[in-house]
Amino acid sequence: MSYRHTILRNLYRADLALCRRRTPTIACSCTRPVSLLSSARRYSTGPESPEEHRERSVVGPFTWRAALLFIGTGGALYWYFTNAKANVQEQKRKELADSKVGKARVGGPFTLVTHTGVPFTEQDMLGKWSLVYFGFTNCPDICPDELDKMTEVVKNIDTEFGPIVQPIFISCDPARDSVEQMRDYVSDFHPRMIGLTGTYDAVKSTCRAYRVYFSTPPDTKPGDDYLVDHSIFFYLMDPKGEFVDAFGKSNSAEDVRQKVRKAVQEWKSLSP
Repeated sequence: MSYRHTILRNLYRADLALCRRRTPTIACSCTRPVSLLSSARRYSTGPESPEEHRERSVVGPFTWRAALLFIGTGGALYWYFTNAKANVQEQKRKELADSKVGKARVGGPFTLVTHTGVPFTEQDMLGKWSLVYFGFTNCPDICPDELDKMTEVVKNIDTEFGPIVQPIFISCDPARDSVEQMRDYVSDFHPRMIGLTGTYDAVKSTCRAYRVYFSTPPDTKPGDDYLVDHSIFFYLMDPKGEFVDAFGKSNSAEDVRQKVRKAVQEWKSLSP
C-alpha cells in the first residue's frame, strides 16, 4: 500500500471513531454512518425544535379571520389615503386661488329674485362656474358692452367644456329694474343668463358681499330719471361659490376666456 493511501485510511478511521463517540449510529449499505438523531427529526411525532417552530410560524396557517383582517386593513388604508389625497387637492386649490388674487373676501350669502320671479340665493350658484356682473338696465353703453363680452366668453367656453359657466346679471337699480324689466333686458344676451333684482336692502347687501360700489339712493322712485354709478367688474366664481378672479373693462373677451379656461383646467387637474 502506498504512503498516500495509508494516510487517507488513518484519517477515515479517526473520523469514524469521533462520530461514534458523539451519536449512536446504525449500519447501512453505504460506507458513511447515518445519524439516528437526524432520522428521528425527520419522522418523529415528538416536540418540534425551536428552529422548526420558527419556520412553521413564518408561513402560518390560512384562516378566514386572517383574510378578513387583511381585507379590512386594506380597506381602511384605501379610505385614509383617498381622503388624504382629497384634502391635499382642496388645499392646493385654495392656495392656487390665493396666489392669484390674494385672500380677497368676495361673495357671500344673499337672497334675490330671478327675472322669472323665482327666489335665488348663493346656494343656487353651487356646482357650476359663475360669471357675475353688477349693473342696471338703463345704462346707456357700459353695461351692454360688458354683458356682450360675458356672452361671448360663455359661448366660447361652452364649445370646449360644455355648459359649465352660468352668466348672472345683478341689478344695482332695484327701484326701476323690476322682474319684468329684467326679463326683457336679459333676453338680448346669452340665453342662459339669469337676471337678479330685489329690494333696495337686499341689493345693497349683495353688493356689499361682492365689494361692489353703487350710487343709487334709497329713496328713488320707478319713474325717476337718474344714472347709477357703480363698479365695472364681473367676477369668476368656482363651483364651490368661492371667488377666483375679477375682470374689468380693460380686459378683452379673449383675455377673460383664457383666464376662465385656465381656471377650469386647473380645477379639473386637482379634482379626484
